[in-house]
Amino acid sequence: MTELLYQTDSYMKSFTAVVVGVDEINHAVILDKTAFYPGGGGQPCDTGILQTKTASFNVTKARKAGEDVLHFLEGAAPMPGVGETVSGTIDWERRYQLMRTHTAMHILCGVIFRDYGASVTGGDMDPLQGRMDFEFETMQKELVAEIEAAVNQAASQNLPVRTAILPRAEAFQIPDLIRTKINLLPEGIQQVRVVEIVGLDLQADGGTHVHNTSEVGRIRVVDYKSKGKINKRIYIALE
Repeated sequence: MTELLYQTDSYMKSFTAVVVGVDEINHAVILDKTAFYPGGGGQPCDTGILQTKTASFNVTKARKAGEDVLHFLEGAAPMPGVGETVSGTIDWERRYQLMRTHTAMHILCGVIFRDYGASVTGGDMDPLQGRMDFEFETMQKELVAEIEAAVNQAASQNLPVRTAILPRAEAFQIPDLIRTKINLLPEGIQQVRVVEIVGLDLQADGGTHVHNTSEVGRIRVVDYKSKGKINKRIYIALE
């Protein structure tokens, strides 16, 4: 079981770990702990570098495999072996852009849920841009302008962003913890990580976020479109 360091410290840029498994076919290794986010919830996985005493590998992808995280390596040197100590370094510029974007998505989600009671039906993101789908019957230019003004007003309030890992039973006592239309948390998960933008948003989430909404910067709504009778998509970009 890989210890997920990013869950408690999303600002960790480098770490030391021990190889506990090797996947020769996929040219990947499993570590006892990792700061690489393996993707999920619409947030792409991290990339970066993994180093041994004698070689350096590009980490092109990280992916969950049950309770473990596979780190896919690119490089001509022999793969690190089980028991070997390695050093990992995150591509920090990319990660921090994703952290800002992910928090911006939660601000958008929190504002729309607060002001319009609309649930999320889907979402995806890349560094400094993303999209979210909501249960709206209609969406017009005036409404989009209102939403953009509201999310930037919320971001400018310097709201703290907090994370906690709670027992499943305790987490599900929180009203509206699951903001997506469908509960995506598997039944077998007994510990639920929650992310709170204090005073605005509180929901289950496994991704990485900034510490304060002031770090997000200005949020622009760059497009919107209908994806169905009661499904409208909003595209955002960060400056």
